[in-house]
Amino acid sequence: MATILSIGSSSLAQEVTFQEYELDNGLHVILHQDNSAPVVATAVMYHVGSKDEDPGRTGFAHFFEHLLFEGTKNIERGKWFDIVSAQGGTNNANTTQDRTYYYEVFPSNSLELGLWMESERMLHPVINQIGVDTQNEVVKEEKRQRIDNAPYGKIMYRTGLYPHLFKKHNYGKSVIGSMEDLDAAKLEEFIAFNDKFYNPNNAVLVVAGDINVTETKKMIQEYFGPIPNKAPKFQRTKIEEEPITEAIKVTEYDSNIQVPMKVLVYRTPDMKDRDTYVLNYISTLLTGGKSSRMYKKMVDEKKMALQVIAFADALEDYGTYIMAALPIGNISLDDLQTEMDTEIERIQNELITEKEYQTIRNKFENQFVNSNSSMEGIANSLANYYLFYGDTNLINKEIEIYRSITREDIQRVARKYLNKNQRLEMDYLKQSTK
Repeated sequence: MATILSIGSSSLAQEVTFQEYELDNGLHVILHQDNSAPVVATAVMYHVGSKDEDPGRTGFAHFFEHLLFEGTKNIERGKWFDIVSAQGGTNNANTTQDRTYYYEVFPSNSLELGLWMESERMLHPVINQIGVDTQNEVVKEEKRQRIDNAPYGKIMYRTGLYPHLFKKHNYGKSVIGSMEDLDAAKLEEFIAFNDKFYNPNNAVLVVAGDINVTETKKMIQEYFGPIPNKAPKFQRTKIEEEPITEAIKVTEYDSNIQVPMKVLVYRTPDMKDRDTYVLNYISTLLTGGKSSRMYKKMVDEKKMALQVIAFADALEDYGTYIMAALPIGNISLDDLQTEMDTEIERIQNELITEKEYQTIRNKFENQFVNSNSSMEGIANSLANYYLFYGDTNLINKEIEIYRSITREDIQRVARKYLNKNQRLEMDYLKQSTK
């Protein structure tokens, strides 16, 4: 009965209504009107990430995440955040291997300000040596804090993992990049990167919240319509990696940790592949809470591990499936690997129970009901579904993909991708300071 009630509760999820269209310059626009609170998010997602960088110039996309806050022709250098905060707003940006995302959240009476600021970023960015030098130091400090001096930083940011899995594709390069590459880059290279990627034809604009659609369209046309493209729309060719047919065994060292870690990483399909959704089910089965298989067995019952994790990291061209465990006491990393393999083999060799299956489904149903709880979150989802899936309405119907997954799918996907000869096996150890 509880299962029926939980699945039925998905009907309580508020449908995200939206309109979408394109300006003459190729900018894709998505509008979501929700007048329940006087808040509006303006967001621009550019289809450029670390995978689009040239050899010897890693870190450019992430660098631009910082650089494009420096100022514009009409926004004085260093004043961007002051303008936002003065109007009671917040803003941020982030970069992945596949895209760069900027957003502001304002009281709805400042919508026009948000649109003007993002149009300024696109049309009039000031890219000069002062800004480059300033942000170079900012990025170096970020790298020190998040990767170099952070426990397990090379795992969290994949810099210790992906170079072993991606030999040809730029996914093997760090998103934050090489400081040597950034130091060596000339100002004209940064300008050229901006001209190549930060154009209307390589972006999606989302406005979500307390808006009047007709008035918003007029403002968008006024601020974004005249922006020219500095280059033709960038055309990508997927770089194909050779299949992994033999386990890749490596050791990485980290002077910031006290407890070692065993990490297993498999190369998997891209984010649009249905099997990626199945891998998310497997993650919930293995480590989705204290009743999950790996947690219950390795942490609770056998007391072998301090922590266990398993999750899919899906990207535009490829994905990965990452499993890891931290040992307790004298438990060896090999013991942890054996136990993780046992749990994978269970999934491969026998169907999960009906009770487990319904529990997983319920969790995804509840996540769907509770998703899109903020205007910025809705803006991010709308942009993401359009840019990478070509189907903005997945924001409302992606749950149907999860509903279609069967117990047989879970077994099939585990057999197809989670094999010992198709993975990276890493011992992540404390580096001696002697």
